[in-house]
Amino acid sequence: MTSDSVQIDLMYKGRCPAIKEQIVYMALNSRGIRDTARVLKISPTTVMNALNKKEATLSSVHRRRLVLVNPDEVPVVLRLAGAAAVDERWSFVGKQQAPRWRGPALEHCRGHVLAYVFGRRQDAVFLKPKALLELLSIIRYYTDYWGTSMRHLDADAHQPGKRNPQQRERMPLMLRTRIKRLMRKTICFSKSIQVHDSVIELFVNRYEWGLWV
Repeated sequence: MTSDSVQIDLMYKGRCPAIKEQIVYMALNSRGIRDTARVLKISPTTVMNALNKKEATLSSVHRRRLVLVNPDEVPVVLRLAGAAAVDERWSFVGKQQAPRWRGPALEHCRGHVLAYVFGRRQDAVFLKPKALLELLSIIRYYTDYWGTSMRHLDADAHQPGKRNPQQRERMPLMLRTRIKRLMRKTICFSKSIQVHDSVIELFVNRYEWGLWV
């Protein structure tokens, strides 16, 4: 047996790239930190580190929609999609008294996610995705009667109301189905804000935007 093979045999299993990818796959398919560690026979710290290190590679806006800046060069299908549905959703980190709000912005016609931010239920949860949407030439917004959107959107660019909620509800339903920490009637909630945000952003980046980071 060579020295190289001995080193490979002794190497900690959690450092293997295939195991790190398995950690991400399990996190995006209703498996918690300790559950993943138990199945893969690695430490919970290794699981958390693998998820946290993904944060630097994630995007908060659909980058592929940013590549065309000249309106004359943008395909018709994108010009017709210049409207977004903006909503706010909550989960909690650590305890129910510590809610974590997320503000998704969805393409109004097809329900695709355009941008995503996290924070407290303050104006910033709306203003951050609004700034990102301006880069995507979004000119009209559909929201519920959330006070923040009423304050920060011009009347001619804003249509509040509860009509056509299907697309607005589809993404939160998918997240609650696929990500265990968002199922409110279980005890499998997040204990770390960084892991909570990273798992949701990983799901959006991979399955909504095709950015396999």
